Parts: sequence; C-alpha cells; structure tokens
Amino acid sequence: ESDVRQLIDALKAEHHKARHFCYAWRLGLDANLYRANDDGEPSGTAGRPILGQIDSFGLTNVFIVVVRYFGGTKLGTSGLIQAYKESAQEALNQALNRAIIIEKRIETTLEIVCEYAAVSPVLNALKRTEGRVIEQDFGMNIRFLFSIPLDDIAAFETLLNDISRKLYIK
Repeated sequence: ESDVRQLIDALKAEHHKARHFCYAWRLGLDANLYRANDDGEPSGTAGRPILGQIDSFGLTNVFIVVVRYFGGTKLGTSGLIQAYKESAQEALNQALNRAIIIEKRIETTLEIVCEYAAVSPVLNALKRTEGRVIEQDFGMNIRFLFSIPLDDIAAFETLLNDISRKLYIK
C-alpha cells in the first residue's frame, strides 16, 4: 500500500505528457484492503471499472494503473467506463497469459501437548489434514507446534478427539 505513491510518481516521470493515472488495487488474503482512484476523471468512471476487473478475475495482491493521454476526443461517462474497464481487462488477460497465479491456503498454528503414546496417532492425523510440524519438543510431555490449513482445522480436531482424552489442545 505504501509503495503506490512511488509507483505512480515513477509512471508520471515516464509518461510526463499523460493527463490521468487512474488506478485500483486490492491487497491481503481476505481482500479487504482496496482502493480505486479516478485521478481527475469524473467520479466512478476510472478507478471503479479497474477494480471491477480485478474482482471479476478473483485476484488479490494486484495493482493496476491505466495511463491516459488526452487525444482531443471526449469519451463521455460511458465511454470512459468502457475504456478503463477494457484496458484493465486486457492488461490482466496479457499478464495471466504470461504469469502463474499462486494460490495460497490460509493456515493457522496449533499447539499440541501429549504423552509419548499419542505421538504416532497425532502425526498420522496431521498427515491426513495436510498440516506440518513447525516445532517439536520431546521433554517430559511431547509438545508440537503445527501449521495447518484453516479449512482442515475442524477435521484435525475431530481426529484428535478420537485419539485420546489425554491430549491437551491450546
């Protein structure tokens, strides 16, 4: 988010005769951070159509800037919306043809303290839910710190409940 101003300034230096640097971005795993900027175009005619394309592609951690030079022809409100929408759509299509989309599963950490007899069943339950061991400590009680996909946590806890009542989940 803090890099946006620097990127816009660099584009303005590169395209010093352009009139408008309209942009939109969406950030974060939950995609709640976003911004759309019309940069002097009529309200809602530039940033929103760009953001709409980011959303229609289902992307996050994306920043799109459309640089527009005024060529003497007024496009009107609907023309501007269409131009910015199509520009963002074409940029995303070209980028996706050359790029790899990385999908990341949201994970959470879970600490398990158990007796030695429960170690093997706990690790088997972890395998079944695509989790991974981050830390382990084989002291008087065995302590594991797991990273597990958030959507697998309920299944993992069900498996643990079936293993033993001596398991303590923190």
